[in-house]
This record gives sequence, structure tokens and C-alpha cells, in this order.
Amino acid sequence: MPTARVLLVANRTAADPHLISAVRSRAARTPVMFHLVVPATPQGLHRVVDPEVAGHEAARERLERALPILSEAAGQEVTGEVGDANPLAAVTDALHLHGFDEIILSTLPWRLSRWLRIDLPSKIGALGVPMLHVTSSQAEALDRHLSAPATHISLQRTRPRAAAKTHTP
Repeated sequence: MPTARVLLVANRTAADPHLISAVRSRAARTPVMFHLVVPATPQGLHRVVDPEVAGHEAARERLERALPILSEAAGQEVTGEVGDANPLAAVTDALHLHGFDEIILSTLPWRLSRWLRIDLPSKIGALGVPMLHVTSSQAEALDRHLSAPATHISLQRTRPRAAAKTHTP
């Protein structure tokens, strides 16, 4: 049986338990090789000021942290690289340079994910390569945090609120 080549695409979720589980599960099915691409996504004002430069160091750190964890889950070495700041461009670059049979995309949950707001899963799916989309376990942590009862809330007003003015034409 030929060895399948699977592209892993993640940024802040590169070492997330759901991605690790997906890698472990895929590795158990058939012979496979994994390659992780971490797009160098700039944060904050860097998205506007220097999007092509910013984000590389953070992506490199995430890549270096994730590779040993993913390699353990895969039962073999997982390779990786920092990709383009545009996640779709990072995926297409990897597909053209290395050729992959499958893609596993890992994102943050909807409330936190810029990739989901730009509909990255659909765009990657349109490339014609089978794709599995996993969502970060941070969703569960966020849900627990949001549903936990507040123990103490302190509101302090520093100056009186001005009366609202209404304008009628």
C-alpha cells in the first residue's frame, strides 16, 4: 500500500489535543507521512503595517513546540515549515511544492477563529484535496469559562454618565 502524504495546517492550535488525536487516528489507518505548515499570521497592527514580516517568529516557535508532540502521536517524524501569512496561500504553496493527498486543518472555535470567519475550510476544500477540519479544544475551555458562575464582580464608575441626547428631525 502506498504511503499517503498528509498536510497539517495549524497556527495557534498546532499542539492542540484535537489535532494530536486526528494525527494519531490517521496514522493508525494506513501508512502515512505528515508535514505541518504554520502560517506566519501577524497579530494586531502588524496585519496592516508589515504583514509579510510579522508573525514569523511566533509561527517558528509554535512549529518547534508542535513537531515533537505530533511526531510522537504519528509514531514517526513529522516535518514542518512556516508558511505564508495568508493561510490559503500557505496551503496552496505547500500543495504545489510537496504534493499532498490529504489535508487536516486545525482551527480555533468559531468565536475566536479568523480562519473560520474568512471561510478557510471551504476555500481549502475547493482545492480538490480531501480535507478533515478539526476544531480546537479551546472551545470547551471557553464554554466552561463562560458558563461558570461569577464569584465577584466589581463595577466602579469614575464619573457620572452624561444624559443621552436624542435628535429628532
